[in-house]
Amino acid sequence: MKLDPKTPAGPLADKWNNHKAKLRLVNPANRRKYHIIVVGSGLAGSAAAASFAEMGYEVSCFCYQDSPRRAHSIAAQGGINAAKNYQNDGDSVRRLFQDTIKGGDYRAREANVYRLAQVSTNIIDQCVAQGVPFAREYGGLLANRSFGGAQVSRTFYARGQTGQQLLIGAYSALSRQIGLGTVKMYTRHEMLDLVLVDGKAKGIVTRDLVTGAVEAWSSDVVVVCTGGYGNVFYLSTNAQGCNVTATFRAHRRGAGFANPCYTQIHPTCIPVHGEDQSKLTLMSESLRNDGRVWVPKDKADCAKPASEVPEEARDYFLERKYPSYGNLAPRDIASRAAKEVCDEGRGVGQLVDGQRLGVYPRFLGGHQAPRRSGSPRPLRQPV
Repeated sequence: MKLDPKTPAGPLADKWNNHKAKLRLVNPANRRKYHIIVVGSGLAGSAAAASFAEMGYEVSCFCYQDSPRRAHSIAAQGGINAAKNYQNDGDSVRRLFQDTIKGGDYRAREANVYRLAQVSTNIIDQCVAQGVPFAREYGGLLANRSFGGAQVSRTFYARGQTGQQLLIGAYSALSRQIGLGTVKMYTRHEMLDLVLVDGKAKGIVTRDLVTGAVEAWSSDVVVVCTGGYGNVFYLSTNAQGCNVTATFRAHRRGAGFANPCYTQIHPTCIPVHGEDQSKLTLMSESLRNDGRVWVPKDKADCAKPASEVPEEARDYFLERKYPSYGNLAPRDIASRAAKEVCDEGRGVGQLVDGQRLGVYPRFLGGHQAPRRSGSPRPLRQPV
């Protein structure tokens, strides 16, 4: 088997533009002749199904939940990155591309990531059109906040409920098309197999999870939008036991399986509280936005309450090690740095197997400059 990513030819910045320019278009009057199956109804599935139907195609959408609103996309908290440069701080498609490549540990396909950066601004506009209530500045423009791994503010968000609000918007657009009869929704259906005709996906086989009936469905195109492969890792921030049936069935029929091992390394997790904990508790990435992260310089101070550790005895280790990024260093770098200080015996929080596994956040709020002297602010549970 020869793996072919089907990446368009040409310079990186022009690959997908040239590809789009050469694609054959479908007359609006001919679109109703084509049937598209969309497997999955999260952010990608709902948005794809609604968009195809809006363009005039006949669409069938399948999901194994009892409603598309139950998709796991609801769990995404932080926001969406887009190179709109509302802050006028030097952002661009190229910078978003570079930050995303680095954030993916240089494992992603460059052409695909560049295309992602190109369409990022349109994705925000589509979400707004679907009614997503993004946070806004006083003048009415969409607000941005900083996240780790970037030196610009490019994250569009809806407080700490971005995933939920995005899913409501996509589901609303999907529901509109279901009401118009352009999308047929099949809930509680699990994809069991992919039907290939001359090497192309032309249908699926499903099981009705209520009646147990096994059925075959034909189409002109199959779009699989079933989310990433979430294997079960010990104390990961991933959703444990993700359903990956559709992805595996497509792989068994010959689809290449890229990046099969995905672990979300996150520096904003509440530390382990005991052996019965099955999953790390994820806190918002925005904790690092305008806050600071520290541990005591002296191991003897680790058992003291944070309020008893004077400012000069605190080690703001991310700012010390990565001055250009500070607390906004990329996730994996910040996580490794936090682990290093804990391995040195300077972690804080409860003892777990003789080791303290937390670091302290210092909340500043707004865009106030870090306070480097005076009494410390009240602190919450170590992170």
